[in-house]
Amino acid sequence: MTPEEIAATLTELFGTQEVNAIAPGSWQIDSSSFRLLVLLSEDQTWLRVLLPIIPLQEAEAFLAQLLEANFDETQETRYAIYDEVVWGVYHHNSGTLVSADFANAIARLVSLHKAGLNDVFNRFIENRLRQIIQAAKQQGQSLQATMQNLDRFYAEGLMGEINQSLEAREQVLATWRYQLERLWNE
Repeated sequence: MTPEEIAATLTELFGTQEVNAIAPGSWQIDSSSFRLLVLLSEDQTWLRVLLPIIPLQEAEAFLAQLLEANFDETQETRYAIYDEVVWGVYHHNSGTLVSADFANAIARLVSLHKAGLNDVFNRFIENRLRQIIQAAKQQGQSLQATMQNLDRFYAEGLMGEINQSLEAREQVLATWRYQLERLWNE
């Protein structure tokens, strides 16, 4: 893609109001919810699209899940870390890049931005649930016994909020039950 084709695709995707040419071969898209950067290398052979996702400090507990997502789920985009920020990044040879693939990559980056840490957090929680199930099974516990232990932990205040209402506790325990039943036989 030439710089002109890149600019035209960006304008088509975001409109002229949001696309700013910040230097030759560099564009910035400012929307109400994100700032996207599109950069060509000095020799214009490589294109890089960058979108900040979340501050690194908020994501540190989930770095392993971010790397797993790079392997399995992010498709042509990747998570990366730079300057204390987790970024969504797309790299491609500009000579072989076509407008449709460029637009798809941008859509994928915007999707990663919208998801934030939600998908990564959900994978983290599911992995922890699997560990709880594995530990319970190694101790010979049934699903029912595991739920009784969780109920006891909540009743004794070992889990949950200090001022948690009975209704809120029951709702949390119902969620535990649902997730444990869903994953117990895997």
